[in-house]
Amino acid sequence: MSGFGLDSAVPALVLRIDRNPLHHGTLGAIRSLGRAGVEVHAVLEDRGVPAARSRYLRRVYPMGPEPGPVLLGGLLRLGERIGRPTLLVTMDDAGALFAAENAEALRERFLLPVPKDAGLPRRLADKQAVAELCRSWGVPHPRTEAPADALGLRAAVAALGLPLIAKWARPWLLPAAATASAAAPPLRSTQVVRTRAEAEALFARRGEAGTTLLLQELLPESPQGDWFFHGYFDAAGRCLFGATGRKDRSWPPHAGLTALGRWLPNPDIFGLAERLAGGIGYHGVVDLDFRREPGTDRYHLLDFNPRLGAQFRLFADGSGLDVVRAMHLDLTGRRVPAVRPRPGRGFWVENYDPVGALRLMREGELAPAAFVRSLRGVGERAWFAADDPVPFALMWRQLAARGAARALRGRARRRADEEQAPGRVPLEPIAASEGPA
Repeated sequence: MSGFGLDSAVPALVLRIDRNPLHHGTLGAIRSLGRAGVEVHAVLEDRGVPAARSRYLRRVYPMGPEPGPVLLGGLLRLGERIGRPTLLVTMDDAGALFAAENAEALRERFLLPVPKDAGLPRRLADKQAVAELCRSWGVPHPRTEAPADALGLRAAVAALGLPLIAKWARPWLLPAAATASAAAPPLRSTQVVRTRAEAEALFARRGEAGTTLLLQELLPESPQGDWFFHGYFDAAGRCLFGATGRKDRSWPPHAGLTALGRWLPNPDIFGLAERLAGGIGYHGVVDLDFRREPGTDRYHLLDFNPRLGAQFRLFADGSGLDVVRAMHLDLTGRRVPAVRPRPGRGFWVENYDPVGALRLMREGELAPAAFVRSLRGVGERAWFAADDPVPFALMWRQLAARGAARALRGRARRRADEEQAPGRVPLEPIAASEGPA
């Protein structure tokens, strides 16, 4: 039983603009509010995605092919259809920026954080602007370069050293992964670059990406070195809910989302997060990523995400409070109780972590027994829930379909390569005039 109660008369609308059908954070938000007795609606890419089949979702509204400028009018019509003031929960950068920049109009139908500066979330989501923000606030941040041309790229690689991190400054502008091809694989928002040739290949795709390529110093990994902070700040910049966790494994390995995380107190990171987010007057949910510099006690801010983090359900406290429920309480005028930490609680992403762990095992970085031990204390899974099993089954079905499609594409590529192999003479079609009389 929870030690608080949400106002069940206030429904919620979960909004995800990014086309990411296996986004487990969306499912987590639906379940968190639905289990607390809140009526949950969602705007998703279509009705076939796993989160759309949650038992805790009242209704799903499919997103059109191009949300664009029609999104504001569409959301206001949805709010009118729901018929009551509704909490708006954004799940990705594009949605968070849209909500912040249209907050005054959306307040007609929705409850949402309203920043004092509507442009602040966009600057925080911009990886290049965050580097500048950290410098001005004295928050440690890895050295970052934004090369303007090929000469600048070579100079940046030489200055930062290899391997390094490549990031797209405005990841919400990247094309959807579904549009990728064998010749042009999906552009990841962040990845490890091990050679100058890899950096040059990414730099050549900046027109396709629609944003600036950043090269960043790769802080060496260290045991227990990757951390994150999730919190909710009210209109006065006060942290009403906050917690820190350690990223034990990620997908892709070494530079990706949290695949296995654990709730652990870290006063240094908590203090940095409060000083920065509170100091700039941030209002809303935030997800911050940090890495400890080996040999020092300095934690470098890697990313400032002005939205809900996908692993937020790790931080469901002893009373059932989490960051989404804290936002609902605050925006409906109710008191947010103090957090009751659950140190050691784990969060596991079933579709990503086993794949990443297998890669680490092949490279000799993880023993099978250590993998098994690492899952002790997992109190929350991204997909499986006994009270809501359908999304879990659909997730695996969609993964199997994706795997089969990739295998077929690979077979087709190999066949095409064989047909064009050196020494093979391609057959020319016979002209109609050359056929039998």
